[in-house]
Amino acid sequence: MTSQVKALLIDLSGTIHIDSKVIPGAIEAIQTLRAKNIPFRFATNTTKVSSKKLVDKLNGLGFQVNDKEVFTSLSACRDLIKDRQFRPLLFMEKEALEEFDGIDQHDPNAVVIGLAPSEFHYSKMNDAFRLMIDNKDTPLIAVHKARYFADKDEKLSLGPGGFVTALEYATGSSAITVGKPTRSFFELALKQIGFQDSPEKVAIIGDDVNSDLGDGAEELGLHRFLVRTGKYRQGDETKLHGDNTRVFDSVADAIHAVVASYP
Repeated sequence: MTSQVKALLIDLSGTIHIDSKVIPGAIEAIQTLRAKNIPFRFATNTTKVSSKKLVDKLNGLGFQVNDKEVFTSLSACRDLIKDRQFRPLLFMEKEALEEFDGIDQHDPNAVVIGLAPSEFHYSKMNDAFRLMIDNKDTPLIAVHKARYFADKDEKLSLGPGGFVTALEYATGSSAITVGKPTRSFFELALKQIGFQDSPEKVAIIGDDVNSDLGDGAEELGLHRFLVRTGKYRQGDETKLHGDNTRVFDSVADAIHAVVASYP
C-alpha cells in the first residue's frame, strides 16, 4: 500500500515532537524525505504559537524547517478572517497573536477560538457569549475542535473543542471549523504540494485518529497512517477503517515504509 504514496502530510505535535522532546528518529526521517525529493508538508493544528514562532521552535529542535514547509490552521484562520473582513474577539495565547498583526480587532464582530488555556475563564467566555447572543449573525470560528492534546508532561490535556462546544450550546450557534480534519484544510495543504487532483497518492501521518485522520482526510481518500505516540491511546486503531489505513509505532517507521517503496 505504501507504494501508492507519492507525497506526505505530517502532523507536528505528538507526531514528530511533544513540546521540546523530539520523537526518536523523526529528524533523520525528515532528512530522508528531502534527500529522496519526496514532497511533504507539515500540516498542523498547533495554535498556541504563531507560524513564525512554530518554525523557530522546530529549527531549535533540529528539524531545519523553512516557512513554506509548514501549513497551519492558524494561518488558514488568519486568511479566512482577512477575506471576510472580520474583527475578531480572539482566544489566543500571547505567543500566537503576531499571526493576526494588522487585523482590526476593535468592536469585534466575530469570535475566534484557538488553544488558549490562559484565556479560557468565565469572564472572557461570557464576553464571547454576550457578543454572540446580542447579534445572531456573529460567527463562531474554531481554529480546530480537538478534544485534547499531548502536553509537555506527555499526559493528555483539555483541548479547545470543549470550549467551542460550550459556546455552541449556550448560543445555539454552530462553529465554522478551519483546521484539521476539515476537507477544506486538507485541500489547501494538497494544493501546496501539487496533489490537489490526486489526493489518493498522499498520506497523512498523525497521532490523533479523529483530528488528524478523520472526516476530510477520509472523504478525500488520503492514506491515513496512525502513529503510536503523542495523543495515541490503546484501542485508537479500532476507530480507523478502510483499506488505505495503517498503524505504525512512530513517524520514523511510517516515513521509512514510504521511502522503501518509493521509486
